[in-house]
Amino acid sequence: MSDPSALFVVSEEGYWAEECIEPLTTLDAAGVDVTAATPSGSPPVVDERSLDPDDVGTETVERYREIHETDDRLTDPEPLASVDAAEYDAVVFPGGHGTEWDVNQDVHAREALREAVAGDDGVALVVCHAVGILAFTREDDGSFLVEGRDVTGFPNAWEEGIVDEYDRIEGRKLPYWVEDEVVAAGGDWDAELDADTSVAVDGDLITARGPGSSTAAAETLLAELGVEQPA
Repeated sequence: MSDPSALFVVSEEGYWAEECIEPLTTLDAAGVDVTAATPSGSPPVVDERSLDPDDVGTETVERYREIHETDDRLTDPEPLASVDAAEYDAVVFPGGHGTEWDVNQDVHAREALREAVAGDDGVALVVCHAVGILAFTREDDGSFLVEGRDVTGFPNAWEEGIVDEYDRIEGRKLPYWVEDEVVAAGGDWDAELDADTSVAVDGDLITARGPGSSTAAAETLLAELGVEQPA
């Protein structure tokens, strides 16, 4: 029996280091065969704000940078249009504000999510700002994929402390707030603001709130895949 496989769909506009690298290394350690893709096939960009040693520690920053700069999957990803999500057991969407400008509204990313969640096989893990893709992904009948599903994601309460009065981040306009759009698409939203971590499972859809929940989300994905985690 072959090892389970996962497709990571990573932003070229700025992924959050922890939300990609912690799931990536967690799945690696469990023997999952991981492929990475970006919308155009260019290497993903890491959001420098996620590499602040004051937030995550110097050793962690060094580890994240090394993986970002040397892991062949991230330095030479597949073009998203060239991969078929049906060939993978799981599709993972790491977060970061950058997803709002590319992944979340990409037609091939939406197809990959729909295949993982609504198809015959597969499961999807969607983290943080990438949860915004649920506001743009529809079932074959035109209904929103997220309608009636329990989800978590990057909450408005956190966004308020990041954007300026004109919804800009370092001068760049944020096109939407994830919570608002996912709720409007019919998602049953609970970011569990009082909890240390927030991971929701509804059928073949796993969502995670954001930084701090990535490892728990990856472990949840492994459990859903029936993969035993290393001790």
